[in-house]
Amino acid sequence: MEFVQTAINTLADPKFLLPIALLMLIISLRTPAFWSTKGGLVALSLILAFFAVSMLNPNFRKIVTKPDNVPIVMLIFLVGFFVWLAMHQGFENDRRTEQGLPSKEKEVTNDKVWVWPDLVYTEFISTVIFGAVMVIWSVFLKAPLEEPANPSLAPNPSKAPWYFLGLQEMLVYYDPWIAGVLLPGLIIVGLMATPFLDVNPKGNGYFTFKDRKYEITVFLFGFVILWVLLIILGTFLRGPNWNFFGPYEYWDPHYLIPLNNVNLSEFFYVKWLGTGLPSNWFLRELPGIILVILYLTVTPLVFARMWFKKFFLSMGAIRYQIMMFLLLCMFSLPIKMVLRWTFNLKYIVAIPEYFFNI
Repeated sequence: MEFVQTAINTLADPKFLLPIALLMLIISLRTPAFWSTKGGLVALSLILAFFAVSMLNPNFRKIVTKPDNVPIVMLIFLVGFFVWLAMHQGFENDRRTEQGLPSKEKEVTNDKVWVWPDLVYTEFISTVIFGAVMVIWSVFLKAPLEEPANPSLAPNPSKAPWYFLGLQEMLVYYDPWIAGVLLPGLIIVGLMATPFLDVNPKGNGYFTFKDRKYEITVFLFGFVILWVLLIILGTFLRGPNWNFFGPYEYWDPHYLIPLNNVNLSEFFYVKWLGTGLPSNWFLRELPGIILVILYLTVTPLVFARMWFKKFFLSMGAIRYQIMMFLLLCMFSLPIKMVLRWTFNLKYIVAIPEYFFNI
């Protein structure tokens, strides 16, 4: 068991966990059997077995059973179930389409119900059950109330509420105004722009994966990998002094990892050229500025020529450029995360004179 725990702690390191999660997502989307009823039961059984066996470890049990973290455990199962349900219905409709049958949604001839008593009765029963569950929960799982706030004594680690843990994790890799304002704003703008950018009419009113592979893959990458996984990292793996700990490791408050985070300009001038940093901020950050400009301008052209030619022709130049800008901003987060974890790269462009660091 010691070897297994060490292996899991090693794989839980974010620089391994993020690629593994992305690889598992890609493999699962290319494996329809995974989204079948049997595949879902196997995955659920494995997850339950992992939690049951891991509860024997005192460090794992202490983290998972903390009152603050219990809802996040439930979130893992709920997100997994509803993602599986949607994908199961999508692959089922794809199978029916290949057989010349209509989708399950089109087979429903009478899907209308009365507000009273059908809807109101269902909502009332749901409210009663939910209220009873909350009462029982509050009795057996005490609220994690702490002493009054003390400005001279901060918790270690000091974490945001679970729904802000993704943003708090982004703050590690970006300036506060970028991670807290710009990127969340781009998420909202991107969601608002999706109906105007998405010109694929297939999938309206029914679930399908075959006809919307790219759209569903991008959504699952953004939601599951870049949001839910960040919440899981912030909840279960971020420990004292904001260090990463494996699921079976003891959260030692005295454990410190000395990191020497450097900017791209320091890599370029000091480590590669062996000279000092220029005093002019523009010359100092010119390599990073050129890299960012190439990333935002050349990448869309390369993708349009090699992989996204169909999107470019169907969407037009303007909508395609907007879509690629939003996608590249989204992919910049995992790129920055991997660069920080592997090379201790802090900022690609660091201009503290004007509070602009990316």
